[in-house]
Amino acid sequence: MFINSNFGKSLEILQRGMDVSVLRRQIIADNMANGDTPNFKRSTLSFESELKRALDSEGERSMEGALTNSRHISFNKPQDWRQVSPRKVLDYLSTTDNNGNNVDVEVESMNALQNQMNYSLMASAVTNQFNQISIALK
Repeated sequence: MFINSNFGKSLEILQRGMDVSVLRRQIIADNMANGDTPNFKRSTLSFESELKRALDSEGERSMEGALTNSRHISFNKPQDWRQVSPRKVLDYLSTTDNNGNNVDVEVESMNALQNQMNYSLMASAVTNQFNQISIALK
């Protein structure tokens, strides 16, 4: 019913964002659990920037390049936002402790708090979406 509408798209993006928040929480918990493990490298989850890039590419209408060979890489091709998936990234660039571990428990705690607040905000947005439908149906 709402699949091809703005309501359906917003709801699906919020649902995917909430799923990513759950995955991010698992990664943060794993980082915190391995805070004292020698040579452990913390992980992060990359999703929002790629989703934004895909959503922005939908609205762009630019000149398309002609492909002369099937092996050529097309450019300016709109990316489907439904195909964007979260990607786990190991952090090798941050400073490490003497044991080779780069987990900072304070930073991970702040990341967990921010992630929980983002999840709560998305849950409130979903509730608001359904409240608007409820009001429209009355």
